[in-house]
Amino acid sequence: MLHHLIKQAAGDVAVAAEPVTASRRSFLKGAGAVGGGLVIGAMLPRGAFAAEAKAPTIIGPADPRPQAFVRIAPDNTVTVLVKHLDKGQGIMTGLTTIVAEELDADWEQMRGAFAPADSTLYANHFFGIQGTGGSTAVANSWDELRMAGAAARAMLVATASARWNVPVSEITVEKGVVRHAKSNRTANFGALAEDAAKLPVPQKVALKDAKDYKLVGNPSLHRLDHVSKTNGTAIFAMDIRRPGQVTAVLARSPRFGGTVKSVDAAAAKQVPGVIDVLTLPVGVAVVAKNTWAAIKGREALKVEWDDAKAETRGTEEILADYRNLAEKQGNVAANKGDAEKALAGAAKVVEAEFVFPYLAHAPMEPLNATVELKPDGGCTIYAGSQFQGVEQKVVASILGCKPEQVAIETQWAGGSFGRRATPNADYIAEAAIIAKAYGKAPVHLVWTREDDIQGGRYRPLFLHKIKAGVDAQGKLVAWQQRIVGQSFMTGTPFEAVMVKNGVDETSVEGASDMAYAVPNLAVDLHSPVSPVTTLWWRSVGHTHTAYAKEVMIDELAAAAGKDPVAFRMDLLKDSPRLQGVLKLAAEKADWGKPLPKGRARGVAVHESFDTFVAHVAEVSVNDKGQVKVERVVCAVDCGQAVNPNIIEAQISGGTGWGIGHALRDEITMTGGVVDQANFDTYQPLRNSEMPPVEVHILPSTIRPTGVGEPGVPTAAPAVANAVFAATGKRLHHLPFTKSGMV
Repeated sequence: MLHHLIKQAAGDVAVAAEPVTASRRSFLKGAGAVGGGLVIGAMLPRGAFAAEAKAPTIIGPADPRPQAFVRIAPDNTVTVLVKHLDKGQGIMTGLTTIVAEELDADWEQMRGAFAPADSTLYANHFFGIQGTGGSTAVANSWDELRMAGAAARAMLVATASARWNVPVSEITVEKGVVRHAKSNRTANFGALAEDAAKLPVPQKVALKDAKDYKLVGNPSLHRLDHVSKTNGTAIFAMDIRRPGQVTAVLARSPRFGGTVKSVDAAAAKQVPGVIDVLTLPVGVAVVAKNTWAAIKGREALKVEWDDAKAETRGTEEILADYRNLAEKQGNVAANKGDAEKALAGAAKVVEAEFVFPYLAHAPMEPLNATVELKPDGGCTIYAGSQFQGVEQKVVASILGCKPEQVAIETQWAGGSFGRRATPNADYIAEAAIIAKAYGKAPVHLVWTREDDIQGGRYRPLFLHKIKAGVDAQGKLVAWQQRIVGQSFMTGTPFEAVMVKNGVDETSVEGASDMAYAVPNLAVDLHSPVSPVTTLWWRSVGHTHTAYAKEVMIDELAAAAGKDPVAFRMDLLKDSPRLQGVLKLAAEKADWGKPLPKGRARGVAVHESFDTFVAHVAEVSVNDKGQVKVERVVCAVDCGQAVNPNIIEAQISGGTGWGIGHALRDEITMTGGVVDQANFDTYQPLRNSEMPPVEVHILPSTIRPTGVGEPGVPTAAPAVANAVFAATGKRLHHLPFTKSGMV
């Protein structure tokens, strides 16, 4: 899994701490008073968690400082410091809920705030550095926040016990009120916080049993950000205005890998509001009083580009090269049994070529960051920071300072889908380079949407060739798969552990480790090199491997003459959680019941990021080939549900994301120049096209896993399989428009 590998690679981008063996609960360390309140923290070293859905072994303190998570103020508010970026997925609410549950707080007193950048205190335990991604936020914070909340509660109770001279056992806490029933005395958290802060943090705390949860799993909780994002008071990175701040935009080569040959900035400098033009290694920066002036100044530039090392091929040329590569075996990603021999003896063999285009992330809030230099040689960054642990080190190297001199004030982010988390901190690094070169004021770098769609980072273009066979009884006996696509780990600090024997695990995840019981499996990979910049995209490798697998499984079910759900259930006998979501989704979608003429159902099931998801899509297709998704039913097993409404929103959003891109989205190039530019030519799913989505959550008390990404992989193949059921047409080349569907 991606987060397992990032954890291993983290030593290349952050200094690793040596863990010290200790008991499960002994990481709870001292508390101190801040502003008269109580601060409580949990100490965990980097790498202390495993991603498996079981209680992890927690290793003791690796740093003498407290890792503060909970602040109780005299005004009775409880603030949870959230170490992850909330880019709309609801992490601020989710992580605060975990603390509130163990604290027995009143939800109305809970607040959330972004933690400062500090990987020694706020590392993602799957990554080893501070960062958000891979649907890990709740999974890696679950234990430490439960324990921090429980410790704070114990200290408040101990304070009340001493103050009232009553046994701890007689004190209860409910909805933020500490009570001694016998004497009818009560106190709120704020009244006890200052004295509680003077107590040592308990070395052992009792955690609640799931049956006693009142807030975790409660669908009635409102999101902490629902008011501020409704009335416009929430501050996003784009809203930052520092004293004397200037705005910058960059002119970049229209071709990936191109560099500046010459610049004529005379006309640009005449544009009202333009302050300066800087030729830098990352491009030509136009610095201005505001964004509009900067953009108009950039339009007036005359730049000659050097394309000697640039990508000059068009999409079809790249694809032709991929097909040539696919004629020979690549680096082995999986090899079980003898697939070639089994295919030769199969009763029926199905072959298919799948093509997946480059895809942009296109978050609603374009990329932007403000860098304010400090007298000590460091800086403060204001951004929707997703990889603080990387960004601190990269910017420190640019400025020539220590990472701890780079402060990051994380802001709300308007979407990401992976785009704000880059191995080289690209747009934040650009802002630092410009700020250093300009040196006179804080610099707010703004990418336009065109900048990102035409020159950003993409989900790579992939080609899959699959050959699979069934025996005379309709049993799957062999699967042979060849994958061709760029590696976005090669050339990064993560390459050493994420690319093994020429195989980038993020390119083959979901294929090389498929859950279907196939006795003979062979998967290999080619990773061609191109200057086109690529990156993980919501659900990473599963975006294409799940589609190819699930559409192919449907074709094999048809070849075997079996029902698609029954065929899958038989192949998943060793995967009960996948069987569970498949069974539930099929039942809720009325699988097997007749539909009106022109409608059909399709199904897909997949595990990604330790979460299990099944989709059943119901579609109609008219005589013009127009596909309408009429209804989608989804079942998800993500372990303990912390916030059911957020889970439903994320799975529904992932469903729309997956369907929207499959219908029509692609990034194409002509002569190395990207053809798309904005939402007129790269169109996300419209509200009018979004189908009703029913989300059913399997009850569970297993440690929670992620939901931000797992809703994506099975959405598109379920729709594609429904189109096949309705029309007999297979959709192997995405988007669907490539196969004549509109």
